[in-house]
Amino acid sequence: MPEKKKSLLSYFDNLSLSMIGVLFALFPVFFLSTTTDAFVEPKQLLLIILSTIALLIFAVKTIFEGKLRLRNSPFDIPVTLLIIISFVSALLSTNRYDALTAFVPFLFVGFLYFVIVNVVKTQKQLLFLLATLTLGTVLASLLTIFSYFKIYPLPFAYTHAAYFTTFGSLLDQALYYALVLPIAGYFGYGYLNTINRPKQAQDSPFAAASNQAHHKKSGNVMAFFGIAFIVIAVGLALTVYMLFTTQKPLILPLSSGLHIAFNAISQGNIFKSLLLGSGFGTFLNDFTQFKPANYNSDATLWAFTFFRSSSFALELMATTGLLGIAVFIFLVFRVVKEKNYFLPLILAILASLVLPFSFTMIALFFILLGLFAIVCIHNNPQRFEESEFSFVALRRGFLSVAPENEHVQQNAAQKRISRVLPSIFLLIVAILISVPMYFIARFTLSDFTFQESLVAESQNNGLATYQLQTAAITMFPYRDVYYRAFSQTNLALANALATHQPQGASPSAQTQKDILTLIQQSINAGRAAVTVAPDTSFNWNNLSSIYRSLIGFGQNADQFTILTLNQAIALDPNNPQQYINLGGVYYQLGQFDNAIREFQIAATLKPDYANAYYNLGHAYEEKGDYTDAMTAFNTVQQLVAGNDANNQIISKDIDTLNKLNAQKGSGQNAAQQTPQTQQPASSSAQPTASQQNQQIGVNEPSTPPLPTRNPKETIQGPNITTTPSANPTPSQ
Repeated sequence: MPEKKKSLLSYFDNLSLSMIGVLFALFPVFFLSTTTDAFVEPKQLLLIILSTIALLIFAVKTIFEGKLRLRNSPFDIPVTLLIIISFVSALLSTNRYDALTAFVPFLFVGFLYFVIVNVVKTQKQLLFLLATLTLGTVLASLLTIFSYFKIYPLPFAYTHAAYFTTFGSLLDQALYYALVLPIAGYFGYGYLNTINRPKQAQDSPFAAASNQAHHKKSGNVMAFFGIAFIVIAVGLALTVYMLFTTQKPLILPLSSGLHIAFNAISQGNIFKSLLLGSGFGTFLNDFTQFKPANYNSDATLWAFTFFRSSSFALELMATTGLLGIAVFIFLVFRVVKEKNYFLPLILAILASLVLPFSFTMIALFFILLGLFAIVCIHNNPQRFEESEFSFVALRRGFLSVAPENEHVQQNAAQKRISRVLPSIFLLIVAILISVPMYFIARFTLSDFTFQESLVAESQNNGLATYQLQTAAITMFPYRDVYYRAFSQTNLALANALATHQPQGASPSAQTQKDILTLIQQSINAGRAAVTVAPDTSFNWNNLSSIYRSLIGFGQNADQFTILTLNQAIALDPNNPQQYINLGGVYYQLGQFDNAIREFQIAATLKPDYANAYYNLGHAYEEKGDYTDAMTAFNTVQQLVAGNDANNQIISKDIDTLNKLNAQKGSGQNAAQQTPQTQQPASSSAQPTASQQNQQIGVNEPSTPPLPTRNPKETIQGPNITTTPSANPTPSQ
């Protein structure tokens, strides 16, 4: 091979390697304030861009080389199968757009794995990537250390906090540090012992890289890894300390994670649910729909919504089904089968079984997997040979795959034909990348725009908020959160126009037209949200809040409110707040028996929920059942014993109820009993700190209702394809 060509190919290799190295160094510290998620989304964007560049450079290199050569690795099959299964599960998901949006970054993580395997070929290159991976972790650790001691090197005000983390989660930060720490420790310790005990390093997968550094007498590298180990260890210690003291992580209990996973794959169509789960990245819907009723007994967690399961393995099982978890087990089996001891990857596997993984941790898992694959290839080069693909004569088939060391005789015509294959490979890579990149670009631009709208909203700039949200939806009309926000923006603007009129004056014809237009846009946006993500209970709650604010203004708004709330309950059946919301609507409509039924369900689901009993008591009071109302109020008083504000509220209600009962002249003895002699409705109801601090009150619309109209305006109803039962019941 001519020297010029060798130099050019070496340049391509170094350029691809540099892209991966930059990614490793920046990945843990990269964040942006211009996206709706300041920490995870920027890391996804960084990984997608740099891995795409590295992959394209590798594909272009094959053109100049005139050959398509791909390296075999021990994990090619399970990684490929996991990507395919995740894609199919996302494609078949009810919340398809949410699932595909979550899958695309994972796809590029898979691309990154194959780029690492095919680009890294020498010990020096492996050492370079290990150093850049360690460097990025050191930079993040230094920020952790400085922030903890109130030294803030970054100029942004929101980073000036002792618990600030570039990962967005201290748990992710601790896991990242813990997985990279052994790499720094191994090389820092290994270099010091290589001089006296050169054979000791041969027992480790990274012995070759360690010896490479030693033979070059790289004292600077030795010092770097030694210092890096200390810095990362200190950062990890501080992070763990914060996790166990001031910033305790909220993790879904393992029992709940198991319950949700098994229910997610056992519901609905066997092929879709059992084999492929609910759809990659849609655990939120599994959580709301399948969380057990006893989840409400946890005084700390019950009000939280989890987007991740108890562990990565359980989340994979729920969202990608038996096929997904089976392939993951197959991947773990292949790692164990290699019989090489790579502590970071072993720790990552163990962590995946007991802890949730964010995108950051999934990316690190596959990065470690790629680096370990390189070690396995170097340890057994004959087993994992580089295969060369080429076109051959028809009698041997259209495509031939030969090991790198196998000499294949070709005539001049065959060599010219073989050069076509790298071009086809580049075309395939371009197609695989360009399609998702098109949507990634639209998503990213829309996300920047939507974040600007949130800033405008915080500044009470309604017009700018409206315009920016309209632009975000136009750029990427597949994200339900955009429609939810836009629906509330339109409703708020309509309410402002309807209520902010001069006293005694009626709205002009144009103002009334604008109000109706905004209301219709609000309903349309709410309907669009449930169309984009029909399994997300938040979307149905949002639509119900819109209709509830229109009761008295629009025709059938009360019926539409009940229909949409029932749909929300069907998707979140064990959430007591859902039943309080529905009971509040019945209470607002004067249907007190129905309201009592819903409040009782809420109290049954969570016996220590003071607000459920408070609303139940008022429903009994409005019905005229003062005895049961007093029983409910006494329970409330016990549950809010430690909250002075709530105590004052319930004491006034009890006094009012006593007066009403005295005026009624019946049941007076029961009503005049002191709160201390009343028995609570549930003997298991005991006050907790979280319950005592919750503000009690009669359930009301989350957005102010519009002024009553007579006759009422015609409004669009919800588009419900599957109507839940009239009286949904919580699951067990």
